[in-house]
Amino acid sequence: MKAQKILIIEDDPDILEFVSFNLRKEGFEVFTAKDGVKGVQTCIQVRPDLVLLDVMMPRMDGVEVCELIRSNPSVSNTIIAMLSARGEDYSQLAAFDAGADAYITKPIRPKLLVSKVKALLRRVGDEPQSVARLERSDLVIDLERYTVEIQGETLTLPRKEFELLALLAKKPGKVYDRDTIMKKVWGDDVVVGDRTIDVHIRKIREKIGDTKIRTIKGVGYTFEGEQ
Repeated sequence: MKAQKILIIEDDPDILEFVSFNLRKEGFEVFTAKDGVKGVQTCIQVRPDLVLLDVMMPRMDGVEVCELIRSNPSVSNTIIAMLSARGEDYSQLAAFDAGADAYITKPIRPKLLVSKVKALLRRVGDEPQSVARLERSDLVIDLERYTVEIQGETLTLPRKEFELLALLAKKPGKVYDRDTIMKKVWGDDVVVGDRTIDVHIRKIREKIGDTKIRTIKGVGYTFEGEQ
């Protein structure tokens, strides 16, 4: 089996060497970059399966790097895990708002980091799709190509936004509570807060309109449209 590729974007040489060593021990193919500008270039060149991205870096910070990766169609669905010594809620929200899939607080033990990386990678492609396309009024969701078409315009959503939209759209009218959404989209091994879901819903609404996903106060969300 071909080794999965991981790109580490980190300006601290000691952390870079430490994380690279532990991931290579697990059989991953590891690429590195010491600043954000080089990180974006390397990401586009190697198309990694996952990016470990430091938040605080010179030249370009992690949030900016994340936004640039998400805006490039060739790598927009790459899994991105942000690394930071800052555990404040606003820092995590900024990361998720930029399109990050996970937020990992430093310092982190090697075994725990490897476990989190494996958990994130397991979320990709593990669940076979029973159908290839979902058609909901003027919205077409292609589950194989990870694209969304609305009124003839094709959109490429970040992976977590796409998975969340697809989950809701598969069963219009069904109310998904927050715990179910977290489990289905982020998995049991990745801890996210309620605000993370809200941020992703807001960004989806910005792209497909406000009328298709309805908030059920105190419970969760439901998709409104024809099945």
